[in-house]
Amino acid sequence: MYLGLDIGTSAVKAVLVDDTQSVIATSETTLAISRPQPGFSEQNPADWWQATLASIDALKAQNPTALAAVRGIGLSGQMHGAVLLDAAGTVLRPAILWNDGRSFAECRELEERFPALHQVAGNLAFPGFTAPKLLWVRKHEPDIFARTAKVLLPKAYVGYCLTGEMVDEMSDASGTLWLDVGARDWSDEALAATYLTREHMPRLVEGSAAAGRIKPELAARWGMTTPPVLAGGAGDNAAGAIGLGAIRAGDAFVSLGTSGVLWATTDRYAPNPESSVHAFCHAIPATWHQMGVILSAASALGWWSQTANVAPGDLLAPLGDAPSKPSRATFLPYLSGERTPHNDTAIRASFIGLDHDTTREDLTQAVLEGVAFAFRDCLDALGAAGTSLTQADVIGGGSRSRFWTAVLASVLGIPINRIEDGERGGAFGAARLARMAATGEAPADICLPPRRIETIEPVPALQQAYADRHGLYRALYPALKGVTS
Repeated sequence: MYLGLDIGTSAVKAVLVDDTQSVIATSETTLAISRPQPGFSEQNPADWWQATLASIDALKAQNPTALAAVRGIGLSGQMHGAVLLDAAGTVLRPAILWNDGRSFAECRELEERFPALHQVAGNLAFPGFTAPKLLWVRKHEPDIFARTAKVLLPKAYVGYCLTGEMVDEMSDASGTLWLDVGARDWSDEALAATYLTREHMPRLVEGSAAAGRIKPELAARWGMTTPPVLAGGAGDNAAGAIGLGAIRAGDAFVSLGTSGVLWATTDRYAPNPESSVHAFCHAIPATWHQMGVILSAASALGWWSQTANVAPGDLLAPLGDAPSKPSRATFLPYLSGERTPHNDTAIRASFIGLDHDTTREDLTQAVLEGVAFAFRDCLDALGAAGTSLTQADVIGGGSRSRFWTAVLASVLGIPINRIEDGERGGAFGAARLARMAATGEAPADICLPPRRIETIEPVPALQQAYADRHGLYRALYPALKGVTS
């Protein structure tokens, strides 16, 4: 029996997985976000820990025998958050989260202080990443910075609470800008650019390796006679990839979650920071990945649903199973700014091309197409980094829509696979990593792909129509930037 924990932004989720890789119990405890100023986003690390305890306690109430048999625990989690600890391991301030935009100026400072950052870390300096946050703290909260002895990511903090050891793994560490992603080790030069050293960092392991054992008192609380092994774990997207079996070069998926990700597994370190492509380590050894990231995916449909005061299912129902032509309108989905390829936190969304005959259905379709065009930008950025995709799975809440999947297939020009249980999430991947850490089994034996329930092929006539519309979409960004940034 194996336990996967996903330390998300909105909730902590827990799953119990048996030896046949069947999920036998789940639980979830919600979390709140604090926004003390516009553009700020914080959480209290103690809330993650209390939610973790509550989620595991709930599993014990559901199935105490299964929980007692757990041999390994794995962690997935929101990336980039900065948890600052003093020499005694006490949290110094609320964690600054991945969607916090306060450190934009510090990004430029970091790139000036360490010109080799892009090649070493594989990424541009984004405000959401961890390193610029520490420069902001040094500038605005110097007393806190001076007392900082360790910097942990969110799931590593929960791991510290579980084991008493400060350990993290390669996929999550890749999102700090302190990791030499090709070498899979901390970069002394990147750390020095933020006035830190290796002493401020946790020990690194691979995500499928053991990071420690659960404290005996916690094992006793949950009825475990032998404290389980804790795996290194994975950042949220890497954990999702482990759950999907996306561990071989060429494996790809589209995540239609709150934000969106176009993921490609690679067998080499292949950065392309100029196009805002993320090049990170995977959660298993000798494997990397590239990601194009958009900041509004399913959340764009959620926004439109709220604005139109119509449930998402009722918005989608009139559209049917597949488009016959592009919408009359065009939507640019920059509700929260955009990452790939623009790295623009100030750009905002817009509908274009409305007239007296534009219908609610036209606007709904335009929202879905706008998100698909943003993914097309990501696909082009991956291509510029030397990665060509031949097909992709689709996951996340948006994957329930066959219409949206059909739009993606024709916009991206590749087959898109709908899969069984497309909303399985990072906790399941974390449970797989827990099993590998506990048993030593190989990733290829454990990370099996889910069953594909349908493959939707691109429609040639629609491909051309969407290619033309994507050209208009790309031309609109610089015009929109001039009035919204």
